[in-house]
Amino acid sequence: MQILKEKEGFGPELIAQLKKRSNKATAQIESSVSEIIAKVREEGDRAVAEYTKKFDGSVPETIELSKEQMISLAAQCGEEFLGALHRAAQNIREFHERQKQQSWFETRENGVMLGQRIRGLSRVGIYVPGGTAAYPSSVLMNAIPAKIAGVGEIIMATPPSKDGKPNPAIMAAAVEAGVDRVFQVGGAQAIAAMAFGTETIPAVDKIVGPGNIFVATAKKQLYGTVGIDMVAGPSEILILADETANPKFLAADLMSQAEHDVLASAILLTTSEKIAEETLKELERQKSSLERKDIITQSLDNFGAIVVCSSMDEAVNFANELAPEHLEICTENPMDYIGRIDNAGSVFLGHYAPEPLGDYYAGPNHVLPTGGTARFFSPLSVDSFVKKSSFLYYTKEALAEAQEDIITLANAEGLTAHANSIKVRE
Repeated sequence: MQILKEKEGFGPELIAQLKKRSNKATAQIESSVSEIIAKVREEGDRAVAEYTKKFDGSVPETIELSKEQMISLAAQCGEEFLGALHRAAQNIREFHERQKQQSWFETRENGVMLGQRIRGLSRVGIYVPGGTAAYPSSVLMNAIPAKIAGVGEIIMATPPSKDGKPNPAIMAAAVEAGVDRVFQVGGAQAIAAMAFGTETIPAVDKIVGPGNIFVATAKKQLYGTVGIDMVAGPSEILILADETANPKFLAADLMSQAEHDVLASAILLTTSEKIAEETLKELERQKSSLERKDIITQSLDNFGAIVVCSSMDEAVNFANELAPEHLEICTENPMDYIGRIDNAGSVFLGHYAPEPLGDYYAGPNHVLPTGGTARFFSPLSVDSFVKKSSFLYYTKEALAEAQEDIITLANAEGLTAHANSIKVRE
């Protein structure tokens, strides 16, 4: 990892380097996933079982877990974990409750009625990785907003472990978040099963949740058959820091994202050369004691940087251009920058709001846009799980008042049948 001094053009060069990161599927993966999807659509449970045995080693005796099994597995977790999980869930609920929107209806003096109806999706599927990549926090982040949105049924697909037993921590999160049904199936076959439905697994309206490249590719290919949350890329963090920042904190926060993946990006922009140099030393010191230091090293070497900027204005401009997934503002007065950050998935303000606080506990969702898509995408929210319909009612007199304008517009577009639909009501 290197320290870059301010120079003309460093921004575009660094952003171009970051754009080289990609977990884009190869043609072979695309083809394999297409084959899996087609077979699951055609053969249902039989195909799901075949791929489960092929990729996971064995097929569980029962694909669906009962409520009693879920509760029993959750009870295997320690009280300390269950307490922390419950408190995190409370924070997530409180934050997302404020996102709820109400249907609305208005009447006008001429008898016109207009409105919008908002309601939860009928059924949503949550994908949760299994094995060593067990993320109970993602269960909370996906299921709780869906529950608040009023989704009729939340089902969860998670691959069976090698011993055929589900992960207790994931089950505890599912129970806490109110997941209705759990199926022991993973990979692209799970995504296809939830998209089309099988004899055992019901079809859903939308699929959310993280997964490997096969899962992400399946979601992308099935978008349109079902809704999806997003196709997430490698994780990223950008930190803006002035001379008041603590290099020890900065280094720890950079590595909290670098440990995710060799393609993860961790960038520090600071106005202090001293902070830059001390942070680099802290990275080397702290990294030596971390379990995933090899991944961290590769990530920082390829997609990490410390940049000394001439001003915070320069740093803010860079942040808006990069549109990072996570943005930390470690400055003396972080609140000064809230209104200036236009493109970021989630913003962490001050020296004591590190990124993992948002990942696990504070309340805002940790399912965030990556790869610069924060320019036009938003974090997962209650809105991700609702559908909206507009409705209108006009009296004969109200339509008569508007008819000439409608006919004029329809004729301008060459849609004479549209115009006729109005004329026949004269």
